This record gives sequence, structure tokens and C-alpha cells, in this order.
Amino acid sequence: MYWRLSGFYFFYFASLGALIPYWGLYLKSRGFSAVEIGELVAIIMATKIVAPNIWGWIADHTGRHMRIVRLASLLAALAFAGVFFAQGYWWLALVMTLFSFFWNAALPQFEATTLNHLGEETHRYSSIRLWGSIGFIVAVAGLGVLFDFTGTGRLPVILTVLFAAIWFASLAVPERNDGQPASGHEPILNVLRRPAVVSLLLVCFLIQASHGPYYTFYSLYLADHGYGESAIGQLWALGVLAEIGVFLRMHHWLPRFGAHRLLLAATALTALRWLLLALFVDRPVMMIFVQTLHAASFGVYHAVAIYLVHRLFVGRHQGRGQALYSSLSFGAGGAAGSLLAGYLWEGVGAQWMYTGAALTALLAGLVAWRGLRDVET
Repeated sequence: MYWRLSGFYFFYFASLGALIPYWGLYLKSRGFSAVEIGELVAIIMATKIVAPNIWGWIADHTGRHMRIVRLASLLAALAFAGVFFAQGYWWLALVMTLFSFFWNAALPQFEATTLNHLGEETHRYSSIRLWGSIGFIVAVAGLGVLFDFTGTGRLPVILTVLFAAIWFASLAVPERNDGQPASGHEPILNVLRRPAVVSLLLVCFLIQASHGPYYTFYSLYLADHGYGESAIGQLWALGVLAEIGVFLRMHHWLPRFGAHRLLLAATALTALRWLLLALFVDRPVMMIFVQTLHAASFGVYHAVAIYLVHRLFVGRHQGRGQALYSSLSFGAGGAAGSLLAGYLWEGVGAQWMYTGAALTALLAGLVAWRGLRDVET
């Protein structure tokens, strides 16, 4: 089962490694402005606000998480194929809305399936999830070299193949529920009123909002300062390589340091990362160091967040818990960060854009410090 679960993560995050670093470059090559690029990327994030919750509600009431994953993966691949029919702004906006509505539905339900397969060994999650990071590295590094020679024109074909591979990988994973009945659980609204839950979801929103400028404009930012596609791809890959190192150690760190301390460390290092990115983009050695901080800004943060969501949303609330985490962080937070980044990029410049991201991460740390002090580890 380890390799079946890992295979899905590999292809899902390989597609992410092709989409996020290079989609902005592809759109720029097609003549789109920074504001339009920010808006088109924000669409991908914005559908995470709605899609995971709709599909999570269905999955929690049917107990069929993998059926949702398979259907969503297939429809995402078919919807994305619409990019081959036209290239106008409004057409691409429609295609990305339909595609991401389904694509964003798959991962939260697969996360719930993975944790249910692990049972009492949820600390092993990171050793499976790291294959997603490996898939990201393979895609982002390999495509960086390819696009140095060919340009980004082949990106839509590559993405379509990867989206189809996600669907095929989903067919190999059997259904697995948590074995608990739907009745007898605390109402979901009661769970959402808990201070720890509110604080956690707010922290996740702010952390991902701070990542909006990174996911949307990092490649363009480096390209504007003389970095080639190959170097850009290698820097993206380095960040995810650092993330893998974290995933290999998290099953030791969580029991030793506790979720609260690790989350505080992650927010502080995230703020440092964006500040250094704003100030030292022309120094390649510093950019290498900055990318190693991805180990904290995503690796530690994500592993702790998944752990806390699984503890705070139990039983048949697991699907909706993962959906809320995805929708409020990667969805609402990512969309707000990407959209605002586009306006800041053209309004005040990239350096102030990343400085704002650093302040947002610091605010997340303050919320975590005040609101999650008593969270169980």
C-alpha cells in the first residue's frame, strides 16, 4: 500500500512542479500582463475555497473518499485540455476555473484516505508524502533544463499528460474509511467554534497568503534579475529537496518538540525567508540559502498543520477538516496572496511585495503563539 499511496503523491505534485513555477512564465510568453497573470493564478487558488468543501461534504456523507478522488482527477484532466482550443484571457479564466474546481477536490480527500490507511501510525504520513516532493523536484528541475532550450510552449501538453497520470494512479488505491459510524459525533459547527480550531485555520490562511507572491511571481522575479530557466528550476527543486529532509525527520520532531513550538519556528523562518528574498535577489548564494528555508515555510508548517487537523477533526469530520484546511489556506490564503501580489508588483515593486509577505508571516506567528499555546501534541 505504501507505493500505491506514494505514487499518487508523486504524480500530483509533479503536476504542481510543472504548473506553479512555469505557468506564469508561459502566460508571460503569451503576452499577459503581471495583473492578468496574478488573476489567472489566483483563480487556481480561489476554487480551493469552494471545491474542497463541496467534495468534502459529499465524501463525509458517503464515506467514499477515493471515488471522489478518481472522479475529480479524471474531470480535471479533461477540463484542462480546453487550453488547446483558445488562448484568450477570458477563455483561459474559464478553463482554469473548471480545471481547478476538480483538481483541488482530489488532494484533501486523498489526504484523508492516506491517514485512514495509516490508522494509529499517522506519524508515518511524512514518509509517504515525501514522494510528492520528489515528484515536484523531478518535474521542476527537468522542465527547467528543457525550457532553457525549447521555451515554455510545450507546457500545456506536459501538464495534460501529468493530470492523466494522476487519474491512473488513483485507480490503484483502494477505499478505506475510518471505521467509525456517521452518527454520534459532535456537530461540525461546534468543532469550528473551538478557539484552537479558529486559530489554526487563521494561521494557515496567513502563511499561505504570504506564499502568494512566491508561487505567482518567484520565477518571474528571478528571470527579471538575470536567472535562466534552468537556474530557476534548480532553485525551486532545492527548496523541495529541503522539504524532503523535513518530512524524513518529522516523525521524530513532533513527539520531541511538540506541534506548537514547531509551528512558531516555521512562521519565524518563513518571515525571514521573504525578507531575505526581498533584499538579496541579486546574490545567488543568498538565494540558495533562502530556498533551504522552504524546509520550514512549507515542510514543517504543512506536516504540523496536517497533524493538528487530523487531531481536531475526528471521525466523519476528517474529510471536511482536510477540505477546510485546503480551502482556507491554499485556497483563500493563496488566492488573496496571489491577487494582491499582482497589484503590488505593478504598484510598488517586487521588494515591497515580499516585505509585505514577511509581515504577514510574522502575524501568523503571533496568532499561533496566542491561540495555540494549549493545543495537545
